[in-house]
Amino acid sequence: MAKESSKRKIAWGITGSGDRIEETVDAMIELQKQYEDVVDVRVFVSRAGEQVIKYYKLFNTLEKHFDKVWVEINANSPFLAGQLQVKRYEFLLLAPTTSNTVAKIALGLADSLLSNAAIMSQKAFVSTYIMPCDYKPGIITTILPDGSEMRLRIRKEDAEHVERLRQMEDVIVIEQPSEIAGIFEKHFSA
Repeated sequence: MAKESSKRKIAWGITGSGDRIEETVDAMIELQKQYEDVVDVRVFVSRAGEQVIKYYKLFNTLEKHFDKVWVEINANSPFLAGQLQVKRYEFLLLAPTTSNTVAKIALGLADSLLSNAAIMSQKAFVSTYIMPCDYKPGIITTILPDGSEMRLRIRKEDAEHVERLRQMEDVIVIEQPSEIAGIFEKHFSA
């Protein structure tokens, strides 16, 4: 196994969206295993994300599979934004991302841990991958922790913020957890 210091780090941010959270966690666990010799995934959870992760009974799973899991104290604690600015992370991945966090990033509001991190990573030319929960208008069906389905309306206003993200430099919008493997391949395959 590679020495810890030789591994490249990525920052994975989890916001308060439950949509596709289980699939995202599963994908990240598999990618952590597949790239364990070269990648160290650090998990940063917003306060709302902590509630959702616990609601879906995934907090212990995260702690079991990832060495570092931090929960937001405020917009600068843990000090993720500063670590991104000095390029201690290969990239920032926000998945899944609430419409609230997407709107903040689209409007330049850095008042939470993950919106601050995304804005600072852009300023530092660090790639930011964002998987919004509300990426196109219409009706979606999401799965609740008990396995039941819930229908939600995606508002055009939320989709418009996603379109703003697509226009930003160093921001790449993805729509499905299955796309995360391609990000790892792009950054870590020889």
